[in-house]
Amino acid sequence: MKITVLKERAEGEHRVAATPETVRKFVALGANVSVESGAGDAASISDKDYQESGAEVCPAQDAVKDADIVLGIQAPDVMTLQGAKAGAWVAALFDPFVENERVEAYAKAGFEALSMEFMPRITRAQSMDVLSSQSNLAGYKAVIAASDQYGRAFPMMMTAAGTVQAARVFVMGVGVAGLQAIATARRLGAQVSATDVRSATKEQILSLGAKPIFVEEVEGIEGEGSGGYATEMSEEYQKAQAELVSGHIAKQDIVITTALIPGQAAPQLISDAQIATMKPGSVIFDLAVAQGGNVEGSRADEVVERHGVFIMGYSNTASHLAADSSALFARNQYNFLSAFWDKEEGKPVLDEEIGDAVRLTKGGEIVNERLKG
Repeated sequence: MKITVLKERAEGEHRVAATPETVRKFVALGANVSVESGAGDAASISDKDYQESGAEVCPAQDAVKDADIVLGIQAPDVMTLQGAKAGAWVAALFDPFVENERVEAYAKAGFEALSMEFMPRITRAQSMDVLSSQSNLAGYKAVIAASDQYGRAFPMMMTAAGTVQAARVFVMGVGVAGLQAIATARRLGAQVSATDVRSATKEQILSLGAKPIFVEEVEGIEGEGSGGYATEMSEEYQKAQAELVSGHIAKQDIVITTALIPGQAAPQLISDAQIATMKPGSVIFDLAVAQGGNVEGSRADEVVERHGVFIMGYSNTASHLAADSSALFARNQYNFLSAFWDKEEGKPVLDEEIGDAVRLTKGGEIVNERLKG
C-alpha cells in the first residue's frame, strides 16, 4: 500500500496534507509513504523531517508512480496523477458543487475521488472533519487580522491618562468559525455580541461570555439544516433580521461574518447602506469572501475602504496559518483512513455510511447522490 503526498499547486495554498507525525503513523500501519520534494516547505516542514519520519522524498513523478492513495489539501489536476494505479483513491478538498469539470475528469480517468468536505457530521466522524478543523483556525485568524487592521486597542484600559474603551466585536454566524471568533475576541478583551439564524446557538454564545442578538417572535427561524448546517430563511425572517442587524451594526467597531450554505453562494448579510452607518475606522472581516461574500463590495485578499470602513477577507484563510492548519488537516485524514484500516488486507476498507458520503467517483462514473440530484 503506497500513500503519496504531493506539493500543493493552487495559488496561495501553503498547507500540506501530511506531517511527519502522520507519516510515522501511516508507516506503523504498514504503508509506504512517498512525499514530493518541497511539499512541506510553506508549512515549515523540511524534506529531512519527512525522511526522518520514514517517508521517501522524491520528485512528483516518482512519488505518484504506482500510488494506491494520494492525499491532498486541494484536489490535484488529473494530469498530475499520471502513473498512479488504476482506481487509486484521492482524498482531498474537491469543492464538488463548483468544480464539476474536475469531478468529471476524475471519473473519466478512473480514480476514486474522496471529498473530505462531504464528511458527514456524525459523532464518529468528528475527528475526520476537515471543515471544522480548518474553520476553527479561520475564525481565530479572522479576529487577529481584523485587530491588526483596526487602529485601536481591543481591551478596556484604565490608565493615569484616562480610560480606553473596549472594542465592540459582532460575529455573524455561529458555526465553528464563529464560535472561535467569539472566543478569540473575548480573550483579547473585546465586548462581543453574536447572531445566527439557528436559535439553538444562543446558549453557545452565552457560554462564551458574549451577548446573543436574535430576532424574536418570528415563526420558522430555527434555520437548522441537515448535518448541522444553516439553511436559507423566509423573507419575513430575513427582513426582521436585517432591521435588527442594521441597528446593532452601526455601534460596532469590528464585524466578523461567517455565513455559508453548502452548494450555494454565500448569503449577503451586510449591505452598502449598512456599512455607511458604521464608524470610520471600523473593520469588517468577510470569512465567506471566497464563496461570493457576506458583505457587499468585499474582495478576496484586498482591503477595501467604503464609507471610511475597512472591508477585508482572505480567499484561503486557513492557509495563513499553514503549520497548524496542515497539522490538523493531516490528522483528520489519518483518522479517516486509519479508522477503516483492514490489517489483513493492508489497506482501508470504507463502510457505507461514511464511504458513500465522501465518495464522488468510482468505476468511471460519478456515484455521489448529492451530485446526481
